[in-house]
Amino acid sequence: MTEESFEGQHVDEPAFLDILDEAVAALDHNQIAYAAMGGIASSVLGRDRWTHDIDLFVAPGDAGPALDALAGAGFRTQRTNEHWLYKGIKQGVLVDVLFKAKGDLTFDDDMRARSLQRTFKGRSLKVMPPEDLLVIKAVIHDEETPRHWHDALGILAANELDWEYLLRRARHGARRVLSLLLYAQSVDLLVSEAAIRDLFDSIYVSDRSSSWTKPTALKTTT
Repeated sequence: MTEESFEGQHVDEPAFLDILDEAVAALDHNQIAYAAMGGIASSVLGRDRWTHDIDLFVAPGDAGPALDALAGAGFRTQRTNEHWLYKGIKQGVLVDVLFKAKGDLTFDDDMRARSLQRTFKGRSLKVMPPEDLLVIKAVIHDEETPRHWHDALGILAANELDWEYLLRRARHGARRVLSLLLYAQSVDLLVSEAAIRDLFDSIYVSDRSSSWTKPTALKTTT
């Protein structure tokens, strides 16, 4: 028997939303805490854009139970990568069950407590705190996925951020977050000047003993 594909398909919006309802209901029924991330959270917290898959972030210890909950709801499931990702799929709609983001960010107690109940296309669901989503977007942005950078800018523009919390979470990608905040200022988004200075200092000034010294001139020989 050949293994079936775990690639999502383009489906119409009603079909996508039906599967979203089923996935969220499966986790809720099994009392598994989650936060939507990816395109759904970006649309809710920042700029409106469509997505064709469902990204749900859970604690590492809940990844297996979450996959079992989806299987119980009729999803085909796959333990895709034991380090960070499982998958479920139903009627062509892919559900990514993520339990570790790049930079080793996890669904910890802080993130769980700050997750927001929001509405997406008429559906009420939990979404990741904007500060954590911003950090993740800054860290995973690359040449092939420029949408992540623009998603992060949309989050900056649309939310009153808790800058102290953002700085704590930025340790997972401090230089990326700093570059994002500086770029945001360059396009006239309102960003806390104090946050930029504090983040800069935490990266470059905290270790005074390693401060740069001017190299001595090289001697020339004749």
